[in-house]
Amino acid sequence: MILEIVQYGNPVLREKGREVKDVDEKVKKLAADMLETMRSANGVGLAAQQVGVPVQMTVIDVADIEDRPSAMFIGDDEVKIEDYMPLVLLNPQLKLSKDKETGSEGCLSFPEMSADITRASGVRCKAKLLDGKEIEFDASGLLARALQHEVDHLHGILFIDRMNAAAKASLAGKLKRLQKDARK
Repeated sequence: MILEIVQYGNPVLREKGREVKDVDEKVKKLAADMLETMRSANGVGLAAQQVGVPVQMTVIDVADIEDRPSAMFIGDDEVKIEDYMPLVLLNPQLKLSKDKETGSEGCLSFPEMSADITRASGVRCKAKLLDGKEIEFDASGLLARALQHEVDHLHGILFIDRMNAAAKASLAGKLKRLQKDARK
């Protein structure tokens, strides 16, 4: 089922998600609905907060994004991204590389807005999967950026919080309109 994507101004976007303790049918249904919602909105990631549910769950799928490549490593071995997509991650924790890179980002909760955001160029992710197993992997490229963006959401941090002052100022009018619309 396609869920409504919460837009900027809705307080749930600022909530830190609760830990997902048990993978029950409700969690599996939410994951399936989030994937369907993300795909219908042409997104590469979606956090539970973005559909109004403040829990530590995100879905990501970067498999078909050819203009912004990704790499994924388990142990020392690079794995095929397609074999692991879509990712449904519960309670993800990231360790960020010291190297930084700036790249364009958008967010489904901020329609038709994007900005250059500086983030770590690589991450190590540790999370629980829907089957209850733990996964640990390293990522670079778009996958690393998407992981950081979505895990930020799980902690109530939005991509506008990572923008430089000039980028934020250039979007001020659009941001005010979104906030005003959210109060209706």
